Amino acid sequence: MTDPIAFLDLPKQQARLKDAIDRRVKTVFEHCRFVMGPEVEELEQRLAAFGGAKYAVGVSSGTDALLMVLMGEEIGPGDAVFLPAFTYTATAEVVLLLGATPVFVDVEPDTFQISMTSLAERLAAVRAGEELEPRAVIGVDLFGQPAPWDELKAFAAREELTLIADCAQSFGASYHGRRLGHEARATTLSFFPSKPLGGYGDGGAILTDDADLAALYRSLRTHGEGKTRYEVERIGINGRLDTLQAAVLIAKLDAFEDELKRRDAIASAYDAAMPEGIQAPARVAESESAWAIYSVLLPDAVARDSLQAHLKEAGVPTAVYYPKPLHHQPAYSEHHDGASLPVSEGLGARVLALPIHPELTDDEVSRITDALKSWAGENT
Repeated sequence: MTDPIAFLDLPKQQARLKDAIDRRVKTVFEHCRFVMGPEVEELEQRLAAFGGAKYAVGVSSGTDALLMVLMGEEIGPGDAVFLPAFTYTATAEVVLLLGATPVFVDVEPDTFQISMTSLAERLAAVRAGEELEPRAVIGVDLFGQPAPWDELKAFAAREELTLIADCAQSFGASYHGRRLGHEARATTLSFFPSKPLGGYGDGGAILTDDADLAALYRSLRTHGEGKTRYEVERIGINGRLDTLQAAVLIAKLDAFEDELKRRDAIASAYDAAMPEGIQAPARVAESESAWAIYSVLLPDAVARDSLQAHLKEAGVPTAVYYPKPLHHQPAYSEHHDGASLPVSEGLGARVLALPIHPELTDDEVSRITDALKSWAGENT
């Protein structure tokens, strides 16, 4: 039997980058500044430069990055924060942690990015209800592609809403020829190991062009401290990025451009070989994806489940992002106003993610596309 293909091959990546990572980690063990060591500042400078932002603040996770940004805006009880229903739970849970209310918005049926039509409708409904104060919109760069930032910026400015970018899945992507990192007031990143730029544990960052905001986030990540460690200016959290994670990420950042090119080459190979009956991911106009996830679309749940079983038999792993929209999750259902979000509600039965990572060989990509074609030949 042919060896199964890895959905995410971190061991192979680690072997390829081992020498560079070992050198960086060895330096940390030599200076022993395991919390807020010099590597954190070095990483921050490089992240800011890569993302085209003026400032970067390394933090403990992508979730904490979102939490601190909302804390910095003093989001709380009675406030409404608009965000897509088809995304990971972290985007919504931080809103509830602060006592505010997430208002779920539908997404586009082709790109899966937030729908501007639905956003306008949801804002109008909240204002008509007069129970919540609209405060912010979180645009999510889903699966590696950018949200519709031109439209979001115009909408947020017109409606006087704070615009926040959740770029957890899409650092490295480009929009109108510029890297994601400064489309909103603040951009949050995640370095969870499965992300295009992933660490060896949790980690995250916040990008911003505002010096005062950057200083605020640095205070919030260290328990709200002021100019000295024991001067507490505000309520914060323990949200610091470990020095060891920063060291790993610096080594990985050196190889990041090449890895992004490999991901894009794999996506192009999938596109070219995609058989009839399986819909390749639609591209956001004038953008380049980081390809965190390559998710095809099937006509219905029966076809999706059939393809998933066929690929498993061929040694090709798959995943479903996401089987259920957030407003149908038990943790959020009581906070949702009952509005139907039909696109988000239907996608969970039709999406299927294929392996896409820089360690995939050309032979493995061919095995995957051959398996797609053989299923299509039998079922279409």
